[in-house]
Amino acid sequence: MSEYAGMTVNERLYAAGLLDDFGAAVTRGDKEKLIEILCSVEIDLEGASQAVEAIFADPPRYGFKCSG
Repeated sequence: MSEYAGMTVNERLYAAGLLDDFGAAVTRGDKEKLIEILCSVEIDLEGASQAVEAIFADPPRYGFKCSG
């Protein structure tokens, strides 16, 4: 059984100590790093890609400020 079973994405990122890295990657617009981070907490590649696209489509919905 996965150590991340039953956890939300945010809970997984927190448990792995990756919340700050994730936020920094969003700020940089680094989609590849975001996918890498999500995959490291056992999000499958398709799910990670969809999550990253959703974040950049509507950053405030996910707690991120709009740039520019």
